[in-house]
Amino acid sequence: MRRILLLFLFLFSSAWATAQVLENYEGRWANASEQSLVGSIGQKEVVLAVNSFPQSYFQFEVPARSTIFIDGKLWGLISNDTTFFISTASFKREFRKDSLLVTVINDRMQVGEFGLQVTKVATNALEKEQVDLEKQFLAQQKRTPVQPLKDFFALSLFVILGLAAVYRRVYPYLLGVLLQPLSVIKAEDFSESGGLQKVFSFDILLYLFLVSMMLAQSLVTGIVIFRPDWIENWIGFSAFSLLFFWLLASILILLLTILKFSAIKLVSYLFELGKSEFAHFFYLLRLITFGFAVVLVVTTFFTINDFFELKLVFTQLMKGVFWVYLLGVFGLFLLMMNKLNFKNYHLFTYLCLAEIVPFLVLTKWILVLVQ
Repeated sequence: MRRILLLFLFLFSSAWATAQVLENYEGRWANASEQSLVGSIGQKEVVLAVNSFPQSYFQFEVPARSTIFIDGKLWGLISNDTTFFISTASFKREFRKDSLLVTVINDRMQVGEFGLQVTKVATNALEKEQVDLEKQFLAQQKRTPVQPLKDFFALSLFVILGLAAVYRRVYPYLLGVLLQPLSVIKAEDFSESGGLQKVFSFDILLYLFLVSMMLAQSLVTGIVIFRPDWIENWIGFSAFSLLFFWLLASILILLLTILKFSAIKLVSYLFELGKSEFAHFFYLLRLITFGFAVVLVVTTFFTINDFFELKLVFTQLMKGVFWVYLLGVFGLFLLMMNKLNFKNYHLFTYLCLAEIVPFLVLTKWILVLVQ
């Protein structure tokens, strides 16, 4: 009698547990691969039905280092093995569709065990113990469509490299002078015979526009990563809208660069430094060119190959640019101190007015953007 009772309890509990699973998507996953610069990126796709069982929940079991896309938009970056629940009603309310395509990218994942699983269940089994990840994921009203971002990076990189090739063809000597790596540690530009004594000529303006395009790409990247809702509200998410915003930002940065040179020239005139504003301006311009060339290459690589790490990598790159720029200003101080007959106190005041204060204001704006 005891064995019969135990068997009955086991069958009843199994039937109750099975009843909780309304739909199991384990056998519905489809393999897909995305080509990248270094090969293919493994990914799996499944179509979820959100028009049935409106009071149910989707239970996700996702392995570590996975990137989840829903309906072609970035949904979440999963750093550790995670189980979470999202209600079917939330999906229906958010996307207003009867079915949704879920894509998970992770080269090391497996379907089954604690790998990749999605099931539709009747209740949220971890509702009391687990942090409500549904609110965390749905808190971002606008999410980043990754494919338009990749298309933008490819097109903008093509335009920058194409313009650089044309510039090298038309002005080979000038490009060589502007891109001398040793120029950031030597002081030839401070001599009377050295230096580029023209800023508003077409060749220099074209070079400044090329550098502005590099800076603008980093600006667009930062906004897309940290404030995607701004892009969505302003111009919408598409490759061409991002390109339009990038070109507009490039022109604006070019105008600000010309304005900065004018400010440096004015401060230099007030401090009676002669023509040192040219050496000052082009010294830091070379430093910015080298720094953001590295940012451009690295962010493009991670956007195409490992979007999971892009936010962290981009943050570290910006920190690196911050410190390199400060070291560059300190190096400029040493060069001007050795080459110019000027009191160190006045020279320090000049650099604070011309570089440090504007740079700190810009850094404050960037911190507001990130936060």
